[in-house]
Amino acid sequence: MTTSAKISYKSAIKEIEKILHSIENQDLDIDELTGQLKRAFELIRICKKKLTSTEAEVEKILKEMEE
Repeated sequence: MTTSAKISYKSAIKEIEKILHSIENQDLDIDELTGQLKRAFELIRICKKKLTSTEAEVEKILKEMEE
C-alpha cells in the first residue's frame, strides 16, 4: 500500500475501487474485511481533503483573476 501522506488522488481512487471490487465479489474473508473497510475510509478522507484543498486553490486563483 502507498503511504497515505504521499498518495495521489488518482491512486487513492484506484485503491478504493479495488477494495470495493473485492468486497462486491466476496474476495475478502471476514478477517480482511475490517482492515479493508478502514483503509477505504482513510482513502476517502484523503480524497475529500485533496478536493477541498483544490477547490480553495481554484477559488483563490479565480478571485485573483477578477482583480
